[in-house]
Amino acid sequence: MSEKRTTVVSDEELEEMDDHTDWEALQEKTDEEIEQAVREDPDAVLLDEEWFEKAKLVVPASDKERITIRLDEDIVEHFKQGGPGYQSRINDVLRAYVTSKRLEGEGSK
Repeated sequence: MSEKRTTVVSDEELEEMDDHTDWEALQEKTDEEIEQAVREDPDAVLLDEEWFEKAKLVVPASDKERITIRLDEDIVEHFKQGGPGYQSRINDVLRAYVTSKRLEGEGSK
């Protein structure tokens, strides 16, 4: 089990936290240097014109409920391999399951 813990802070506490970004050093970098740094970072993605052309605004439904759920690591890894939006994909699979169960129930009447 991971030793990482989620910490909840208030807006005021968040404002008081140290900013670890070296803004001066970042201001001195050229666009090319920033792009190179992004290419070298395995967790970063360059957002090019093609990305913006394909991008679509997704506004989370306000009727969703935030919960904490424990899932097997291999299940989470499977969904994360699809890239960003893995939580929505998990929700979609659960939605399909619930829908199929409801349809089964209607067929048995």
